[in-house]
Amino acid sequence: MLHLRLIVPAGLTGAVVEVAERTVGATHLVVLAGAARRPAGDVVMCDVAREAGDELIGALRELGIDRSGSITVENMDLTLSAHADEAERQAPGESADAVLWEELSEVTHEESTFSATYVAFLAVATMLAACGVMLDNAILIVGAMAVGPEFGPLAGISTALVQRAPRLVGRSLWALIGGFLAAMVLTAGFAWLMDGFGLFHADMITADRPNTGFIWHPDWMSFVVALLAGIAGTLSLTSAKSGALIGVAISVTTVPAAANAAVAFSYQDLNQTWGSSAQLLANLGGIVVAGTLTLLVQKGLWALQRRSAPAVKPGPAG
Repeated sequence: MLHLRLIVPAGLTGAVVEVAERTVGATHLVVLAGAARRPAGDVVMCDVAREAGDELIGALRELGIDRSGSITVENMDLTLSAHADEAERQAPGESADAVLWEELSEVTHEESTFSATYVAFLAVATMLAACGVMLDNAILIVGAMAVGPEFGPLAGISTALVQRAPRLVGRSLWALIGGFLAAMVLTAGFAWLMDGFGLFHADMITADRPNTGFIWHPDWMSFVVALLAGIAGTLSLTSAKSGALIGVAISVTTVPAAANAAVAFSYQDLNQTWGSSAQLLANLGGIVVAGTLTLLVQKGLWALQRRSAPAVKPGPAG
């Protein structure tokens, strides 16, 4: 269930209440007249089944509540109520299949920001992967993959393409490309520093690396794994099962490929640099393609379900 808390101008309260009452899956409707102070207005609260949430939020935005008041949505972990059980039973579809597009757009927008924190996480992850590459240590590689925050911008690109939001596409691309460029430059500097301390040396990058040599040898399996990871990652975001993102993160060779490319470039091993760059692009491209197709399929399937069972009750006759 979702909990909605609305601040509504007094003149629109009746329309908002009508929309909530007509929404199949909405219950626990509460109206507090004049309770809001900034902005001034009435407070309207209700609970709604997740599968009916997107339509209700869309109807509220059509009334302009997001501009004249506010719409706050919270996920509810536990609701003990026969009314809530009945609302979920009546709501069409399954909650696990429902996509809250407003929530998805907000999450990907926040995680697609080119910020100092984002660059720091990506740079640290790439440096950890560089250590794993040079030591041929698979554990360090896995740890670096789990730290990397790059799935946020990738999901942002997929969401923006499906929602036809070019500004979010540009924002996400900038976070992705700018972030990786900054992380790789910093990692190349890190490699030079480690070389100066005698902790890295050229023989380490050219030696046989049975545990990590795959990083700069891209093949079709790399793209297939990226496709599968993109599907799993997108499903985890749309179903609010964020724990699956860790599995996604350690399935694709994005951060390790960037690290290997940066270290190889610092030692002028252009063969590994190009191979690692191709691996990085294959993984990034595969995730974006899979994420976009997954969202399109989810959108289409959900539209079919909505047609067979509308989310709004018919109004009174006459």
